[in-house]
Amino acid sequence: MSTDVKIISDGMMKVDGGSMFGPVPKVAWENSVVTDRKNRMTLGLNCLLLHSAGQNVLIDTGVGSKDMHADKESLGLVPSRLLRGLKSVGLAPKDINAVVLTHLHFDHSGGCTRLDRAGNVVPTFSKAKYYVQESCWHEACNPNERANNSHRTDNFLPIDERGQLELLDGDKEILPGLNVIVTDGHARGHQMVMFNHGGERVVFLGDIVPTPHHLNLVAISAFDNSPEVTLEQKRELLFRAEREGWLLVFSHGHEIRSGYLERRGGMGYLRDGGL
Repeated sequence: MSTDVKIISDGMMKVDGGSMFGPVPKVAWENSVVTDRKNRMTLGLNCLLLHSAGQNVLIDTGVGSKDMHADKESLGLVPSRLLRGLKSVGLAPKDINAVVLTHLHFDHSGGCTRLDRAGNVVPTFSKAKYYVQESCWHEACNPNERANNSHRTDNFLPIDERGQLELLDGDKEILPGLNVIVTDGHARGHQMVMFNHGGERVVFLGDIVPTPHHLNLVAISAFDNSPEVTLEQKRELLFRAEREGWLLVFSHGHEIRSGYLERRGGMGYLRDGGL
């Protein structure tokens, strides 16, 4: 199977460092993470484009452009870069056949929809099927007080209204060699994406391990729905990643966006993945 893989950036955002590291005190991470005067660290908005079985597949869609002005100040957003990134590799929105969403938080699903010339919210990728876990969809449509700010219905309801939504129930092979694996800890129905690239296993982690800093097992963001579940899942998947030589892709990695987890002299380290 011939598969091409490329990270497409939707830009970056700034989020409170303490929130991102959860129970890990600032004194343990402040020397390795640059923060601004508001204690915000910079996060990448990384999406992944792959060509598999004749299909152009996009994994996650970043923040998008609809709510840019509302979030610009609080999140330090720059203009959405997703469509420009696709154009740089010769693709238009209509060329995307499938969109796989790790979950429906606004920083992963915002680019799913756009405003048309009349100001209506419509799917950005008009010919694509959008793949989401059913449990994730139900939580996004009926969020509790804690999850409410993370979900914006304009990002995903138009997908269902246009008949482009495909709900999944658990782990599934979407295309030959392209699998989703449920990792519920960060949000209900959160899924990571695993696929084969020239015999190599490439894994887009979503927010189960959002940045290389979160390879530290106890670094779990305050945004996680079930931190103890995240911990157990991280322990297992990082063990497998090291043992099986996975290429890990971080949804919010900024300076380092991908890498191989390896061990030298009994110490684990991340070797740059080159994506």
